[in-house]
Amino acid sequence: MNSRERLQTVLAGALPDSVPVAPDISNMIPAKRTGMPFWDIYLYEKIPIWKAYIDSVKHFGFDSLMDGYVNIAFDELGEIDHDIKQVIVSKDEERIVTQRYKLTGGQKQWEPTVQVYYAADPPSWGVNPHKIRLPATPDRYEELRGRVIHPNGEALLKWVKQEMGDHGLVGVFCGTSCLLNSEEDILEYSDDPGKFHERRDRLLENCEKRFHKLMSLETKPDFICTGGSGTLVFQSPAIFRELGLPIVQKITALCKQHGIPSHVHSCGPETELVKMLAEESDLTVIDPLEVPPMGDSNLRELKKLYGGRLVLKGNLHTTNVMLYGSVDDVVKASRQAIDDAADGGRFILSTGDQCGRDTPEENLFAMIETARTYGKYKS
Repeated sequence: MNSRERLQTVLAGALPDSVPVAPDISNMIPAKRTGMPFWDIYLYEKIPIWKAYIDSVKHFGFDSLMDGYVNIAFDELGEIDHDIKQVIVSKDEERIVTQRYKLTGGQKQWEPTVQVYYAADPPSWGVNPHKIRLPATPDRYEELRGRVIHPNGEALLKWVKQEMGDHGLVGVFCGTSCLLNSEEDILEYSDDPGKFHERRDRLLENCEKRFHKLMSLETKPDFICTGGSGTLVFQSPAIFRELGLPIVQKITALCKQHGIPSHVHSCGPETELVKMLAEESDLTVIDPLEVPPMGDSNLRELKKLYGGRLVLKGNLHTTNVMLYGSVDDVVKASRQAIDDAADGGRFILSTGDQCGRDTPEENLFAMIETARTYGKYKS
């Protein structure tokens, strides 16, 4: 089997030739491998991050479940605001800071946060300018020049899928499991929960429209992503049930109806989330099932309880094992994960969230080789 076939087989609940292996290297490793300053990837898009990622997939040779790494937006759904302009408000050898504004009645309406692009790390979005000693309204700025303009909408999706080929599956976002994403959101929710109920209802309406738009395309995504990082970090299980679960339920039901897999990525605590989504939604696959202290997942126990309903994807420790461990440590951990969750299929060997920028390549190759050999299914 090639990677595409292997993943399609496991998502359908059947046995592939071997355990699919898809370490999460979504950002830092691909950007580093280009040899370019990270702002050339994220800000100027000389090589867009999704392209750097697919190049890395081909380099390492794993089975890519590309879960929403590329933003597919549609003008006709109002997802692209042509009136917003992004400018540089500060730059030095280590970082470039940008801020966005919109002209309203001839006056610039500045966004209250800035974007920080680093030379050797992924960017930070939604930063309060005062935290980096910048004014809320810039007193000077320069135009952003040299940014490469790429296609959007279906044309972009077609390009991404052509680049991916048989190396994996391409997922597109539709919906979210997170409506609270910060301490400020928690306080705001406590003061006015109705505001978030209205936001949930708008999202439900917009996500359904977006889903049907995606299904109308000639070039369709291979699966739908409807998760969000840290679902149970800023939301309690009760708040998730109130705000996020209705969206996940709606999208996964639509996916089932249209015969397309659905995916939730949610780093952090996840055991209760797995339970709810296995029992109360039509979800296909969930990751990264992090172990303590970042998460609370026990892969063997989750497999025993929910492995007949969900495809589980995870969960090697990204620092202790992948970043700082030896090749032998990686092989041992990979074998343990396969022993814990591979029986009967519905398992993808992966990492517990994104691998660090300086993760040794030999560790990634060892993980992949272990899945291909130790993870071989008997015919």
